[in-house]
Amino acid sequence: MWDSYGLTQYSVKTGSFVEDSRGRWYVCLVVDSPQQDKPTAIQAIGIDLGLKDIATCSDGTVISNPKFYRKYEQKLGIAQRAKNKNRVRALHAKIANCRKDHLHKASTMLVKNNALIVVGDLSAQKLVKTKMAKSVLDTGFSALKTMLKYKCENAGVMFEEVNERFTTQTCSSCLRVSNNSPKGRAGLRIRVWKCECGSVNQRDLTSSKNILALGHKRLAVGITVLSGR
Repeated sequence: MWDSYGLTQYSVKTGSFVEDSRGRWYVCLVVDSPQQDKPTAIQAIGIDLGLKDIATCSDGTVISNPKFYRKYEQKLGIAQRAKNKNRVRALHAKIANCRKDHLHKASTMLVKNNALIVVGDLSAQKLVKTKMAKSVLDTGFSALKTMLKYKCENAGVMFEEVNERFTTQTCSSCLRVSNNSPKGRAGLRIRVWKCECGSVNQRDLTSSKNILALGHKRLAVGITVLSGR
């Protein structure tokens, strides 16, 4: 066995053999996680999840959406029409691996640089029932949220999920929903808007700032709501 992770230094608890979609076999071992160093970061960020970009953070950080499925969609269609099952499985595995690698790198970076992460409760389960289903699955923002949650728990970073309703319509400066704010389906195309107080709001960035404010408000009163509620 090629021990690339140095597993001999861990206490192995159990394990299993797993076959992937390409017919390759792996040994999956469960080990005791080593003691994590206490986080040194002091920053807090709010994260607005989306489709155009996977995540827009309140500090200006943007996690792009490489659209891996769209990138290989043509090759996948050719393989499916040719009924080349091995090629189809290989392309699906490549898409999944590329997406997972991108999300792991992004989530690790966010957890490493922050002491508090607050995300909106955008539901992938609801969006996959709409015409945006393919884009939702290609984005993988639900997987990013899951990664952030367990990595925060392991690293001792605070994680909160809040109701993001009206966060795109509320001005992050005056905290009011003005007549100029984007509303309804027609407002989805409006990416930048000017509040009556004079502040110019970039839709996703404004939402992430409001999400962070909601997280601070929840922590101030000592209420923790479980994910999905």
